[in-house]
Amino acid sequence: MKDGKNRADVKPGLRVKIVLKKDQRTGALTEGIVKDLLTNSPTHPHGIKVRLEDGQVGRVKEIAE
Repeated sequence: MKDGKNRADVKPGLRVKIVLKKDQRTGALTEGIVKDLLTNSPTHPHGIKVRLEDGQVGRVKEIAE
């Protein structure tokens, strides 16, 4: 399973699990479909920031295969 730290692994339409800003302390995951990639750098140590189709924004922790 990919961990979402590489921008090349994350694409619109993929089902991913993200951590929302409000859930960073607990690490609670939210599942959804990627709409936009918000991180421009090729990698990020905490995960690529994305916007889901429902409008929620967070960092990718897991990519559902």
